[in-house]
Amino acid sequence: LSWRDITVRYKQTSLGIAWAFAQPLFAMLVFSVFLGNVAAITGGVEHYTLFVFAGMLPWTFLSSSLAQSGNSIVANERLVTKAYFPRLHVPFSTVGSCLFDFAIALLLLIGMICWYGITPSWSLLMAPVAAGLMIMTAMGVGAMLGALVAVQRDFRYVLNYCIQIWMFATPSIYRPTSSMGETAQLWVPLNPAHGLIETFRLAVLGQPINWYSFGVSSAVALVLSAFGLAYFRRMERIFADVI
Repeated sequence: LSWRDITVRYKQTSLGIAWAFAQPLFAMLVFSVFLGNVAAITGGVEHYTLFVFAGMLPWTFLSSSLAQSGNSIVANERLVTKAYFPRLHVPFSTVGSCLFDFAIALLLLIGMICWYGITPSWSLLMAPVAAGLMIMTAMGVGAMLGALVAVQRDFRYVLNYCIQIWMFATPSIYRPTSSMGETAQLWVPLNPAHGLIETFRLAVLGQPINWYSFGVSSAVALVLSAFGLAYFRRMERIFADVI
């Protein structure tokens, strides 16, 4: 199913897999133009373009996974109603196809790190941990969204708007945590995307890990993923009847 999504996505396109670079790259340019000077003044961010791209890359994976997983059950209506198989394969496969894009775009991030002369440190070992937790979050929350959209179609129309709001509610994408107030630093990790994205960026850029942010966001991500999977398993028995 993942391979089917990948081939359909890039079939008959002029740029092919170059589209995997496009979304995080264009978002990086937008943030750099409009927020670059502000971030440099308030947060002392060096190499702001690299800073933003290292945050936009995991966010693009997470947001794309959630958007596609949310619509996956309805989009595969004929498959779900005609044959029996574990229904979790459907939202999970969309995460797999988005992971392919993430791996391709990761090559550009590695090139930028080499260009700016960033020296890796031991914190790089946390990058796959943060990435793994983001994959798990995408699978759990994506499954929940897929079930919600299947049984209540209103969620289909608000899903993309909610994801856009979530992006701006995740300041680690475009703003250093050190530039935030103490109260904000205490509460913002309750957004699981914030701590996981921040940890991934700090790891690949060779900076010290914010263990409080990582710990809180990881705990919230685990709870959300478990709840999402439980909700999906509860609702999957009626998918064939409601879609």
